[in-house]
Amino acid sequence: MKWRGLLSFTLLMSALFCATAILTKAQTRDAVNRVEPSLGDITLLKQKAQNGDMNAALRLGWSYLGGKGVPRDDQQAAKWFHLAATKGSRDAEFALGYLYEQGLGVERDYRHAIQYYSAAAKQGHASAANNLGSMYAHGQGVRKDQKQAAHWYEAAARQGDVTAQSNLATLYFRGQGVPKDYSQAAVWFRAAADQGFAPAQDDLAWMYYTGTGVGQDYKEAAKWTRLAAEQGYARAQIDLGYLYEHGKGVPLDYVNAYVWYKMALAGGDQRGRKTLKSVSRLMTGDQIRIAEERAQRMPALQPKAPSTGDSNAFRNSFSEEH
Repeated sequence: MKWRGLLSFTLLMSALFCATAILTKAQTRDAVNRVEPSLGDITLLKQKAQNGDMNAALRLGWSYLGGKGVPRDDQQAAKWFHLAATKGSRDAEFALGYLYEQGLGVERDYRHAIQYYSAAAKQGHASAANNLGSMYAHGQGVRKDQKQAAHWYEAAARQGDVTAQSNLATLYFRGQGVPKDYSQAAVWFRAAADQGFAPAQDDLAWMYYTGTGVGQDYKEAAKWTRLAAEQGYARAQIDLGYLYEHGKGVPLDYVNAYVWYKMALAGGDQRGRKTLKSVSRLMTGDQIRIAEERAQRMPALQPKAPSTGDSNAFRNSFSEEH
């Protein structure tokens, strides 16, 4: 998993925790896409905002940040988010935390980011709580404190935030800020996996594959790996290819192994090049031809935001376990 951007590290126990940039960009993008005001709407929104309408100020902030109805202007976005935040908008507080963290429209200032994330998190904003946890985990604007990171991750996780659930799972896996507990790690990965979060699905698959925190079950490993792979998550595609190549949880099938390795390579995972060569040595010319044709017919799988490689990975792929 790599989630500091809000990087996909596949080295066991060496990954970073979810950084906020990608997550917050996804959250920002979702909000911006809901706002498509006309120029007339912008004029009206400004009038309402200047008369104290918090929601109008918030919409203006998203409009300027996304360039919807107006040219993109991060400074204007910050201005209107500030106004909405003074009225108590937790969404505006979250947005300001993001702007200060990223240095968009304002000078980058982690302390101010902490201030606004904290304010929003205390009002129950799940993404702000997750990002606040990330800043404690990395010591950005505050002293590094894994217990505080766990506290805020859990606050967001219990509200259903999938990234926070994966981050909390990783803390339990590593025993940072909480006692090491593989069963709890599996619980939280499962919570995120059940919501369709591909990195968590692949991590849960690894736990079933190795019997870590759950009973070893290759079929369950294959199930969760497939769900992640079908979302375009390249690491899971490598893993699914490996399961087919070795007949674990799925029938032994070199053609399918080849296809999934090929998909992973197309998705940017360069390990696919090595695994393709490896499985090709086990295949006949006809099998390779069939696999190539099948791969060409496969739909182009685009990773859902956050993008593939952005997750809270704590382990190797299956193929790296041996």
